[in-house]
Amino acid sequence: MSFIRLAVCISGVYAMFLLWAIAQERLSVPFERIDGTGSDKFKSPLFMGTCQSALSALSALIYILLRRKRSDTLSQSLGLVHKDASAPTSNGKHHHHKPDPRYSVKSLLLRYAQCSIFITSAAPFGFAALSYISYPAMVLGKSCKLVPVMIMNVLLYRRKFAPHKYLVVFMVTTGITIFMGFGNDSKKGKAKAANVNTTPYANLIGMTYLLINLASDGAINSTQDEIFSRHKVTGQQMISLLSVLPLPYIPVIHPSAGGQTELAGAIAFIQSHPSIIVPLAQFALTGALGQLFIFETLQHFGSLTLVTITLTRKLFTMLLSVVVYKHKLTPGQWLGTAVVFAGISVEAFVKRKEVHAKRVIQEKEKAKLKSL
Repeated sequence: MSFIRLAVCISGVYAMFLLWAIAQERLSVPFERIDGTGSDKFKSPLFMGTCQSALSALSALIYILLRRKRSDTLSQSLGLVHKDASAPTSNGKHHHHKPDPRYSVKSLLLRYAQCSIFITSAAPFGFAALSYISYPAMVLGKSCKLVPVMIMNVLLYRRKFAPHKYLVVFMVTTGITIFMGFGNDSKKGKAKAANVNTTPYANLIGMTYLLINLASDGAINSTQDEIFSRHKVTGQQMISLLSVLPLPYIPVIHPSAGGQTELAGAIAFIQSHPSIIVPLAQFALTGALGQLFIFETLQHFGSLTLVTITLTRKLFTMLLSVVVYKHKLTPGQWLGTAVVFAGISVEAFVKRKEVHAKRVIQEKEKAKLKSL
């Protein structure tokens, strides 16, 4: 059953974010003004994230309301109250247990707020980094996302991992780095070069923004792991309460004309460029459905598995293009692919041994019960 669930999660993430990437690419080109005097690019990544987050929360809330039991209150359906907190006793009366601080609503909402702040902060720093470093450098940095996720899990929540997990993270990160490093991204890098700042400290500033972005991503995933393990909520419950917060005008990470907030600038752009509405809706809808699959993966398999899926998505997409469109990979890219698949194989081999060991233990327990 867990294998089928994992397969569905992987398929959902791959399919939804492939369509999401198409919509995102459409949003990166200029849109014609309503008066026909010219065209402009939409430069409001935080607003795009807010639209996606709002639709994700709405879709998760609808899912929860459709599947909840009639006896459940809204707070119970949202995971804010645990059902065993007021469980009925043998005589039919409700006995209220002393509240456990680990499951307190205040603690849960604080974690949600912390996660929302990390989510809100990550994207602007990522976009700001592209003003100082090249696109290939950004992709290489992002390919190492498994490392900050594991570091933040250890530093923030003292979480320990099995020894083979460290090996898998190292192999997947190394393989993806090799794959991206030996790719034919020179044209893309030249296309971005015109927008890259060339000041003496540009690389230092860009790498600083990228490190902040990666640290925020690691904090997001580790905090989500902590919420799942400590508060026992579902993926749909989490996504229904998480949101992207509106940031004030901060020139360093998202400059805008006239010193107006990104929200005000985005609304003004939509009013003067109505043709953006359809691709923006497609971006938000596919992203929202993709988030449901992402949080389902987080709930049942953890952040390391999720990040492995999202990082290998581009690799598998490029491999598919090799088969379908007869594209060619460099020897270095084939080496990177082999290292990634070796890392995934280590994880699969260990998981298979664990499942086999559990079955053996269950069979022995059943044999003991029959002999009694």
